[in-house]
Amino acid sequence: MIFALDGLAVITHESLSVNSLNINEVADIFKGNIKNWKTLGGPDLEISMYGRQSNSGTFVYFRDTVLKGDYSPNVRRMNGTAQIVEAVRKDKAGIGYVGIGYVVNHEGNVISEIKIQKLAKNANSSPVSPLESENVKSGVYPLSRPLFQYTNGMPKGMILEFVQFELSTEGQELIENEGYYPITDKHMEHNRSLGLIKD
Repeated sequence: MIFALDGLAVITHESLSVNSLNINEVADIFKGNIKNWKTLGGPDLEISMYGRQSNSGTFVYFRDTVLKGDYSPNVRRMNGTAQIVEAVRKDKAGIGYVGIGYVVNHEGNVISEIKIQKLAKNANSSPVSPLESENVKSGVYPLSRPLFQYTNGMPKGMILEFVQFELSTEGQELIENEGYYPITDKHMEHNRSLGLIKD
């Protein structure tokens, strides 16, 4: 079932003068083809790349969706998302990718020392921010993705109650409070067709 939506954020240090990238530029950075921020109109700094380890679903999603190939061997593979955020906060040449919920506080503000790059699907499209929920919900933001939960067969008892709570108005509000986005009506209908929502 789909229980939430996420905008995978490409983050840099807040002092970086680059404010937007397109997906091909992000791919070229993480493949090692673009090595200096100067190439993208930024300062003359060698780019430091931070990513997840290969056993992470986010690692696989980013590789398959953005890179469509292998990561540069120079990407520093971090154990978790919090480590990527902390590394980029301390590195003026750093770039990483994280779920939006890790870099936005409960008031919806970006945490200190972090800039969320606006992303464009290609060089001819306008960059958009994952901070605007409609960009993620509509899929206009290029790294919008559904978040799934799996059960062994149809959930029953407490598991079913939990799933139904997540899909309720209150559950979706909690998901939004944690920095993710509520699912769309289309996703809700899909979950209803699975028998997960009480009518």
